Amino acid sequence: MALSGLDIYKLLPKTNCRECGFATCLAFAMQLAKKSISIEKCPYLSPESKVRLEASSLPPIRLITVGEGESKLQIGNETVLFRHEEKFHHPCGIGFILKDSLSDEELKKKVALINNFQLERVGQHLSVDLIALKQEKAKSRFIDALKIVLANTKLNLVLMSQDPVALKEALVLSSGRRPLVYKITKENLSSLLPVIKEFKVPVVAESNDISSLSELTQTLAKEGIEEIVVDTGLKPVAQKILDLTQVRSLSLKKSQRSLGYPFLTITSESDNYAQTEEAATYISKYAGIVLLNHFDPACVLSLLTLRQNIYTDPQKPLQIEPKLYPIGKTDKNSPLLVTTNFSLSYYTVLGEVEASKIPSYILSVDTEGMSVLTAWAAEKFNAEKITEAMKKFEVEASVSKKSIIIPGYLAVMSGDLQEQSGWEVIVGPKEAAGIPSFLKNIN
Repeated sequence: MALSGLDIYKLLPKTNCRECGFATCLAFAMQLAKKSISIEKCPYLSPESKVRLEASSLPPIRLITVGEGESKLQIGNETVLFRHEEKFHHPCGIGFILKDSLSDEELKKKVALINNFQLERVGQHLSVDLIALKQEKAKSRFIDALKIVLANTKLNLVLMSQDPVALKEALVLSSGRRPLVYKITKENLSSLLPVIKEFKVPVVAESNDISSLSELTQTLAKEGIEEIVVDTGLKPVAQKILDLTQVRSLSLKKSQRSLGYPFLTITSESDNYAQTEEAATYISKYAGIVLLNHFDPACVLSLLTLRQNIYTDPQKPLQIEPKLYPIGKTDKNSPLLVTTNFSLSYYTVLGEVEASKIPSYILSVDTEGMSVLTAWAAEKFNAEKITEAMKKFEVEASVSKKSIIIPGYLAVMSGDLQEQSGWEVIVGPKEAAGIPSFLKNIN
């Protein structure tokens, strides 16, 4: 349970030695309570106090890592129930279940489809995170299927097997990939526990009941297994959401360490669109990993977009670097458009400029991530700010025509901008969709 500043102060030596960098032990305790400094800064903590303070400083939801290297998936370590309270930190993983009953060709085809699904949206790279291989056949077929998966993708893996012999061989084969093992239960605990302990990989602990799930994670913790993802099995969506909410609330509000782990969910719907709706519900509240049974590019696109929206900071809009961007093979006679550094605004304009096939410059003005009209209302996108940006990024060195195209909704500023910049101001279309035809008509 989290300790207050005064609770922490009682555990400190109270010498006011200042070796921690603070004038008093009380000041140090207050910083510890805010988690803005490490307990290692105090050289005189007793072993008992150190143990208690370390336990108090643990995150309410443990950070779990699946995979290795740049593509690893980190989930958990969340601190709030509601996004507007702060933000959600680690985007949930999205993955797809493939069965070893598929033929080699079917398996290769599906792995390639999942592996190659990537896109860029408002400057961020979006892709699927996991492939889960489910054992339905004999050990030999499971291992052969795993070899195909390993040879054809670098995505993170989930090994869905409860056969300790097959699982051990699979973990040897996937050494260095750090897969997530699904699943350990009260019934198979004795058979799978030695394998999990030997390979030190993250594991899914499953129990239908939250109380018994808590008991299971406590048992695993006593065995030294800390990399745990929890699940309550297949249930109707409403019941599953209740479980997700209860586990999140108990870990954050009640500091129940035995439930302080990220949650895995598996969709149960057979229809693609119903499956997507179910997955979207789990992404929204509060899954750490969502596994789906069917891959449909259109549905995956919607899920990745939803996840991106949920896991952005609501207090900090997505921004791009403010500067002058040449689009295509520009020269000194290329047109110059101006917009804000709000990612969605910039990439919307970029897409239309590219569609026009007319090489152009886009001047992105620093508006702290605000959109065009919002920034104009906040006086962060006006004649003065645009003129400053033109000078800062030396626009005149790249554009000789000395004319600048402004968004149509801001025609009111054209006079001021022309007076302050000395450039001809051209009022562009009100909507970005009108940019291609507009550029063609002025050239």
